[in-house]
Amino acid sequence: MTILTFDDMVTKIHDLPTLPAVVMELLNSIDQEDVDIHILAKKISRDQALTAKTLRLANSSLYGLQVKVTTIQQAITLLGFKSIRSLITAAAVTGCFPEGHCHGFDHKAFWRHSIAAATCAKVLAMHLHVNQDFAFTAGLLHDVGRLVLVTYFQKEVEKAIVYRQENDCSMLEAEREILGIDHVAAGYGLALHWNFSETLLKAISGHHNPEEPGIGFLASIIHVADAITHALDLSNQEDDLVPQISDVAWAALGLSEEIYQQVFRETQLQFEEISQILLT
Repeated sequence: MTILTFDDMVTKIHDLPTLPAVVMELLNSIDQEDVDIHILAKKISRDQALTAKTLRLANSSLYGLQVKVTTIQQAITLLGFKSIRSLITAAAVTGCFPEGHCHGFDHKAFWRHSIAAATCAKVLAMHLHVNQDFAFTAGLLHDVGRLVLVTYFQKEVEKAIVYRQENDCSMLEAEREILGIDHVAAGYGLALHWNFSETLLKAISGHHNPEEPGIGFLASIIHVADAITHALDLSNQEDDLVPQISDVAWAALGLSEEIYQQVFRETQLQFEEISQILLT
């Protein structure tokens, strides 16, 4: 059995297509304030498919606008640049990876879970009074490394899926046992390749170990959102295990049982509409 290294994976990642240039520009600007919104709006509007999906999201229950948004410029005016940036990223990333043929890997279930985690992370962020758009983007991308592994190490991932079923363990443990690396490392490698900001890098690399010093509060939000969406079974995947929640992350959020009940309801109410938009 060949054990892969981080360098093996990075070599493969460089063969992946990059995101549309305007999306890369948006991601690179996530920690910047001096962005020319008008120029970016024009660039975005040139991509008709991206624009159409973004406007459908802007008009969804995710934001509950009272007026119908018909242009990117109008969407930016009503929702703000940061919100539109997260919606455009979601519209682009969900169409970036072609559906593969890895036995045991359900491509649609993967994206349903990712979109559910993004929706839940946004709801949690709202209740915690922190940036909802960062949370949505990080939630959507938290497991993107699994797509890297499925794309380039299909046979190894198939063996890891079998190992997980036979040993009743997490996919993370199965990946480490069979491949030598896991989807967290793959996601971190892809985030570096796509020049993601430090904010997103930490959230992606730390969502399974939010107690790590310096990893940031956003990782705790994604960690809890990931567990909640597994528990709600929104991916419709058989034998979906609920990961154990870090005591550190749970304490960091400090939400009451009543608030969590609201989070569950709000996530379920918004999820189906958002997944239909992003997966069609």
